[in-house]
Amino acid sequence: MTTPRGFRDRADDSIFTLVGEIPELVRNLVVAEIDAAKGWVKRTAKDAGIGAGWLVGALVVLFWSIPALGAFIIAGLSSWWPVWLSALVLFLAMLLLTGVLALLGILRFRRMAKSENPAEALAKDVEAIRDGL
Repeated sequence: MTTPRGFRDRADDSIFTLVGEIPELVRNLVVAEIDAAKGWVKRTAKDAGIGAGWLVGALVVLFWSIPALGAFIIAGLSSWWPVWLSALVLFLAMLLLTGVLALLGILRFRRMAKSENPAEALAKDVEAIRDGL
């Protein structure tokens, strides 16, 4: 007889049958935990790479904002309103872009830190097995 989820009804199995299947169940658990750990490492590495890319982008924009500040100072000293105003607007726009890129990178790293660590799940499984024995 099977249950709605497709599992066998084990109520009529003998204790020896159930005990005999423990090694297979433990093996399946270990394989599942290793697969979960591999997936977690892959996701974490991807998130770290993307977050680092966003931060590098923010640093590049910030690096190129410095000449815009120089153009602002030179234009502000050499002439009046239109030239330096345009340099100021450019500089502020680059600072805003830098902030957005840095925020995207920081959010990606926070997302990476919030994901569940498979080692913690394995420790919980081991603790549950010890409590059951």
